[in-house]
Amino acid sequence: MAKSPQLDHVIGLIRTRATTPRKDLEADRLSYEMMVASLPIGDDIQTERIGAGGVPAEWVWGPGADQHRVMLYLHGGGYAMGSMRTHRGILAGIARASGFKTLGLEYRLAPESPFPAPVEDTLQAYRWLLARDYTAENIVLGGDSAGGGLVVAALVAMRYFGDPLPAAGVCISPWVDMEATGKSFVSNATADPSVSRERIVRIAGIYLGGKNPRAPFASPIHADLQGLPPLLVQVGSIETLLDDANILTQRAKAAGVAVELEVWDDMPHVWHHFAPILPEGQQAIARIGEFIRKQVP
Repeated sequence: MAKSPQLDHVIGLIRTRATTPRKDLEADRLSYEMMVASLPIGDDIQTERIGAGGVPAEWVWGPGADQHRVMLYLHGGGYAMGSMRTHRGILAGIARASGFKTLGLEYRLAPESPFPAPVEDTLQAYRWLLARDYTAENIVLGGDSAGGGLVVAALVAMRYFGDPLPAAGVCISPWVDMEATGKSFVSNATADPSVSRERIVRIAGIYLGGKNPRAPFASPIHADLQGLPPLLVQVGSIETLLDDANILTQRAKAAGVAVELEVWDDMPHVWHHFAPILPEGQQAIARIGEFIRKQVP
């Protein structure tokens, strides 16, 4: 499929942010928000701020949303940035494409709250949903980048602690290896403007706070993945995190997990952010809607 004319503009936006100097983490957080702040979510989308078992969260839903089917969404941002301000658009798109309600979680961020705080917050919010009579078979876990890795880590933690597992997981451009060992960090270094190996290793250090980078709840490629629900993994072919997605898929399949891997030609890291202006983002979100409707009929 030929790439859309809008793609070069989107990659330009990402490259500008990546090459603009920022003095500290707060500036980095603000830069992320500013990059996506002007993207619309649509007048038909409703939102509601809540506390999900004590964790700040936000409901996002579209017209005619099924009140019993939920995607619990875990935003990206390297576990150190990101919020509903950066990800409301992705949740709105998934809500519209699936007919589900989406619940975006604002888990605690590093360095203020390092690993395993996001895993703990995800389990807390998931258990809150179960306590409110959302059944596990009507819940899907989703996330992008760090949030995509957190999806897998949380599923492993749920299985470990004996929680009923949700129906499926969706991992967008997942970061699942704190040591950044994938060869695509070298092969795609020039093509991917957003995520360098140097940046990944630095952010991993902030998140881990001195803990083992191979801890299964931090780098789920080192976890036992047996018994996890079906997964959809989407990644762009030019991403430095391409091998994270490939290795996750290989190890999940080896553990008997049903995995659908989609490698999207020429797409940058979490291109879904730009769905309001990027046709390929709209198409990828539509595929997510198809997948989760299939898993939760």
